[in-house]
Amino acid sequence: MLAATTCLSGAAFADDERIVVGFATAETGFMQAYDKPAQDAAMIRIAEINAAGGLLGKQIEVVNADTKTDRAEGAKAGLSVIDQGADMVVVSCDYDFGAPAALAAESSGLISFFLCAESIKAGIQGVGPNSFSASVLAAVQGATMAEWAYNKKEARTFYRLLDTWTEYNKGICDGFDWMMPQLADATLVGEDTFLNEDASIAAQITRIKSLPEEPDAIMLCTMMPGAVSAIKQLRAAGINSMILNGSGVDGSYWLSAVPDLSNFFVPVQGSIYGDDPNPDVTAFNAKFKEVTGGDPSTQYTYPGYVMIDVWAKAVERAGTTETSAVVAELEKMNGEPTLFGPRTFTSELHHQNQARYLIVETNAGKPGVVDEWTISAPIPVADLMK
Repeated sequence: MLAATTCLSGAAFADDERIVVGFATAETGFMQAYDKPAQDAAMIRIAEINAAGGLLGKQIEVVNADTKTDRAEGAKAGLSVIDQGADMVVVSCDYDFGAPAALAAESSGLISFFLCAESIKAGIQGVGPNSFSASVLAAVQGATMAEWAYNKKEARTFYRLLDTWTEYNKGICDGFDWMMPQLADATLVGEDTFLNEDASIAAQITRIKSLPEEPDAIMLCTMMPGAVSAIKQLRAAGINSMILNGSGVDGSYWLSAVPDLSNFFVPVQGSIYGDDPNPDVTAFNAKFKEVTGGDPSTQYTYPGYVMIDVWAKAVERAGTTETSAVVAELEKMNGEPTLFGPRTFTSELHHQNQARYLIVETNAGKPGVVDEWTISAPIPVADLMK
């Protein structure tokens, strides 16, 4: 794999004497829990490239600045790594907290990569033509779960339950909404909203239980920490419908709060549970533990590795780190193979509006991969922008 993704010859050369990746990410504050695992994965890929001879014959250097999970500090962190010579600026997993540093990079004519942001704004639409995200749009997660449940679990009646707290949650339900009309004889039997901080969703549960029949599936568009409470209440109320959610609830760290949870499904880019069908992912998990001292906690570790991989390929193909040349090579990627599934970028979208997902089922409190699915068509950008 390394030979295919690194450049060992001296024929190509960068525009200066160094190749520098600048991480303007959260080293403190709550975003650190999201940024650090993905950044650790990025560092693993950088170490692999350097060990194989470097990129364009040079070792990749890394500089850092702490955003402190603060938007104003994020802008300062972006400028800091730019001043330290960054050729590419890596920013936080979340659009809101990553955008200030990404905008600083854009103003300086540099490429930025969000570690794992899943809003369409994390790219061209919210930053500019030199900005990308290493993850997959939240809308793809909702669309994936709807189409997979319809085709593989024969779900025909769906209930849509949206936590309106974040754009990520709304994105999951946006993808579900886009897919539903394409599923012949599938019916939305009800929909409701709640807030992540709500202590009780009793009213919403009453409306579900008042239906003539329990729905085949509940599309639950939420994330931590409120997801745990919502799931626990649904099951405590005797609702046994299949629960579908986005990737934001991947991980086993919370499952003790909902003992023996079953019939619960999420999409993931790679499995942290030791059962990924790609043995290279299992090998990566072992490497991650060796380097960091702990296992990946969720699938959000993986986009950091993908980010460095695709950027390095583009630099190699361009023969330079110059922004316009590298962006052009990134935008040529169509189904580009990576360790965690193919990646495509275009001049219209620097994000994934279609992707292969593994489907993880939690059964009797134990999560594991049961299937994989790629939505039948990419979600149009016009629909994503709605």
